[in-house]
Amino acid sequence: MKKLLDLRALAAATTLGALALAAAPAHAGKTIDAIKARGQLVCGVNTGLAGFSQADSAGNWSGLDVDFCKAIAASLLGDATKVKWVPLVAQQRFAALQSGEVDILSRNTTWTLTRDASLGLNFTGVTYYDGQGFMVPVKNKIKSAKQLKGATVCVQSGTTTEKNLTDYSKANNLGIKPVVFEKLEATNAAYFSGRCQAYTTDASGLASIRNKEAKNPAEHTILPELISKEPLGPAVRRGDDEFFAIAKWVVYGLIEAEEYGVTQANVDAMAKDSKDPVVGRLLGTTEDTGKLLGLDKDWLVRAIKTTGNYGEIFERNVGPKSPLALPRGSNNLWSKGGLIYAPPVR
Repeated sequence: MKKLLDLRALAAATTLGALALAAAPAHAGKTIDAIKARGQLVCGVNTGLAGFSQADSAGNWSGLDVDFCKAIAASLLGDATKVKWVPLVAQQRFAALQSGEVDILSRNTTWTLTRDASLGLNFTGVTYYDGQGFMVPVKNKIKSAKQLKGATVCVQSGTTTEKNLTDYSKANNLGIKPVVFEKLEATNAAYFSGRCQAYTTDASGLASIRNKEAKNPAEHTILPELISKEPLGPAVRRGDDEFFAIAKWVVYGLIEAEEYGVTQANVDAMAKDSKDPVVGRLLGTTEDTGKLLGLDKDWLVRAIKTTGNYGEIFERNVGPKSPLALPRGSNNLWSKGGLIYAPPVR
């Protein structure tokens, strides 16, 4: 009997110890220490993809990918302007993150097994569900990707797009002839000059390129087929769980803020008046979730004030009322028929 009681006591002590450890505040990791020491988050972005990451003539960056870096800077540093933007072409992006040149890569990057398992990266979650498509001149009267037999297709190297194109061509016996370019600008120029009969990349990218680069966007159509799954999201280096936790929970927090109706405009009022316990946790009025991340209780309030919730980020940058005019579709909340779903902030 005594042995049984001793075992039960040991089990209880172990459980209490585990609970105490779980409730302990997070400690800053080396990436967080470096960010705070320099007073800046270094964010790797696209060199210029409208709606996702693009600089204006004054050097001000905007876009869906840009907003997530701003939100993280607001949560971690208390100021969304404390971001250094590093434009990266596709071939540079992973090396820049691996080497420490950037703290986070927020650059329309597809989460794949190979990248996840072999490049020393951790993806923080999906911020945009996409798929690879094709754009063609309307005058060519092509209505389906299956009509691209023997066609020349412009594609950027160093991307999942290039491999997907080869796989699709082989699977459908199309004999597509890829015309490969290292830089996005060269790919765009080749397509719009007529060097290729079609252009392939993520469907959102095609919409961005058509809107920004075409003399008359109406002269180009994006074909209905999507030939791949392209879950896009930010990535950080492995080996710093504390920064990884902050980066992913800022994304999740902005998603949950939309779900519970917390917006850039009403966040202060919601913090003051809402009786919803979930809203209280999100905004730090009833529970301090920030201490578990090594942040203060207002970490998510600052992020929401900076960018708005996930839905606001989407609508402003790529949604139906933006120049890209992309439907919410798969990027709607799970409760509205989409795929956007966050673990609960609790």
